[in-house]
Amino acid sequence: MSENTITYTEFFNQVRASIANGTFAKLTLAKTVGNPELQNIYVKTIVEDNILKLSMTYKIYTTEKQELIKICKLDDIEAELIPHINNPFLSALLFTTESDISLKLNKKRVARIDEQAPTFKNADANLVEFLSSK
Repeated sequence: MSENTITYTEFFNQVRASIANGTFAKLTLAKTVGNPELQNIYVKTIVEDNILKLSMTYKIYTTEKQELIKICKLDDIEAELIPHINNPFLSALLFTTESDISLKLNKKRVARIDEQAPTFKNADANLVEFLSSK
């Protein structure tokens, strides 16, 4: 297992933990390599048929701005997002009410995780509502 794979797993474990403990606000993939059509991916929670899932909004810029929304299971988050890390995204930002956790790739494409003070005071509204109904 590569060092980056271990770092990716650690990051996505923190994403899952923030959802489980109700502190998740949102997840963003950003800072692209070059000028690709896919510019951002935004992840929030959604409830479908009383099941907590993830809504992934893909921001695509061709001749005009487009949004593609994909709904996936919580367990599929790594499979959905890891293929986009390093191609085209160099960072993934997890915003929680406890801290902002960023996964960044440097020029040599080595991944590292940094933590900063939280940007958001409130967790994702769908997540809060879902957890309070349990």
